[in-house]
Amino acid sequence: MARAIELARTVRRLTSPNPWVGSVVVDRDGTVVGEGATSPPGGAHAEAVALEIAGPRSLGGTCYTTLEPCVSYGRTPPCVGAIVAAGIRRVVVALTDPDEKVQGRGIAALRDSGIEVESGVLGEPAGELLRPYLVHRRTLRPYVVLKLAATVDGRIAAPDGTSKWITGAAARADVQELRADSDAILVGAGTVRADDPELKARTEPPPPRQPLRVVLGRAGATARVHPCLELSGDVRGVLDELGRLGVIQLLVEGGASVAKQLHQRCLVDRYAIYMTAGLLGGDDGRAMFSGAGAQTIAALWRGHLVSLERFGDDIRLDVVPAEHR
Repeated sequence: MARAIELARTVRRLTSPNPWVGSVVVDRDGTVVGEGATSPPGGAHAEAVALEIAGPRSLGGTCYTTLEPCVSYGRTPPCVGAIVAAGIRRVVVALTDPDEKVQGRGIAALRDSGIEVESGVLGEPAGELLRPYLVHRRTLRPYVVLKLAATVDGRIAAPDGTSKWITGAAARADVQELRADSDAILVGAGTVRADDPELKARTEPPPPRQPLRVVLGRAGATARVHPCLELSGDVRGVLDELGRLGVIQLLVEGGASVAKQLHQRCLVDRYAIYMTAGLLGGDDGRAMFSGAGAQTIAALWRGHLVSLERFGDDIRLDVVPAEHR
């Protein structure tokens, strides 16, 4: 299963809005005879790829897969049918699929066909890798990553509005990787007016596709963010619309007003906070969130620190809401 998770990781940026899944087939003697990962949309799923490679050697063997096999026809035939036809004796699954078209039906169909099924194997690391997909399928909204770049004293811009560059080159390169992992990037119209961002993922090698660029409000006719999707209204409704469009992971890059709306409505799934070893040294710089915050320590929002990574004199803190721990 650990190998299947590694295979899934290799196609993280290729499969959306389908889940990135890995699969390994072993024969009766425990020898690996096939490996696969989900193809881009319209292509074969991980189990089908691994079974095709294994061929007749899969008869009586075991299929390991990071996500419950699909049971309904879509752009490809269901993986349950391929598993049964291959003569697999046992299937080991890391996670059940919360998609309404699956939700345990794949496992039930395998068992009805006389195949032994074991589920929950390495479910935690598989779930961490697939978390954006799982959140999308459970809520029908994107997995929201709020990215903030700030000084040690919590300021995202100087009093005159300048913010380039708070962090160094290494941290900014890491942001490009985060962009490449995302299906869409959202900023407010104020950020477009102030910074005129292009919002492209610049990685090496280049990502297989560029994220959809979304502006909350109206972008000026000459803004570099074009072509973009301009949305307005309640932020929850905006997320619902992006979810319907197949946006699995949404990266939000600003500004302070948009960040406040999402934070206040408990709509952030992960905070990616880049901090530099610098101080503006006053209270007149722009804060991470606009408006008033918690008025007492008792009302303090508390999350869970899941990782800390250093980039020269900068760090990235990954924080999730306490209930996501």
